[in-house]
Amino acid sequence: MNKNDFFAVMEEIAPQELALSYDNSGLIVGMEGEDITRVLVALDCTVEVADEAKALGCDLVLTHHPLLFSPVKKLAPDDPVTAPVYRLIKHGVGMFAAHTNLDSAEGGVNTTLCRVLGVLNERPVPPEGLCRVGELAEATSFTAFAAKVEQVLGTKVRLAGQERTIKRVMVCGGSGGSEYPLAKELGADVLVTGECKHNQAIEAAFAGVNVIVAGHYETEAVVLPPLIAKLRLRTSGVEYLLSRAGTPLRSL
Repeated sequence: MNKNDFFAVMEEIAPQELALSYDNSGLIVGMEGEDITRVLVALDCTVEVADEAKALGCDLVLTHHPLLFSPVKKLAPDDPVTAPVYRLIKHGVGMFAAHTNLDSAEGGVNTTLCRVLGVLNERPVPPEGLCRVGELAEATSFTAFAAKVEQVLGTKVRLAGQERTIKRVMVCGGSGGSEYPLAKELGADVLVTGECKHNQAIEAAFAGVNVIVAGHYETEAVVLPPLIAKLRLRTSGVEYLLSRAGTPLRSL
């Protein structure tokens, strides 16, 4: 498939106009050829993912998280920021990221997170539209809902707030602890996110918003399989592979 046709499909799935101003979504590392035959899909492009793409004969790495958020003055193989880019260029593999635009898109990160957690009638949260809010089919206890989040996402959750009945849920995959004021404004009983700072947890609990912290990777990686499914339906002649790379964090 011609690379420009592939990029057009990605624009349909996650329009660039949805990306926030600070973001670096889109084509980050250019490709040597004009055609794409095999794509490795991952949450992050680490040096391990770049090497995996090379070993699997991929033309492109498609990720959620971008590289090069800030300007750099050199590309070095021993620099943690630029090493993945250096490795991609060395291998002749391109890289494309869909970040905050995929967070906001219909069927993107937060839509998918709502669906797997059973949050119904989900809708974007203004003004940026990154988060989603909806309701559970039936009210449940905070502990029971937290246990469901833990089971569905295959993670260990941390909780802030008192035991209460949960009905309205706001989700913000990734680092969304700072969004608790929006959850409060929307009348959400709980905010499900991947990361929450200590002070944010204290403030959210004081504001009456319970928080479930389920891991940055775990709250965003749920989008990768459905993203691959969409691409398979909308493209032809391209093979999509899900990276073996997981979260860089592990439990004992």
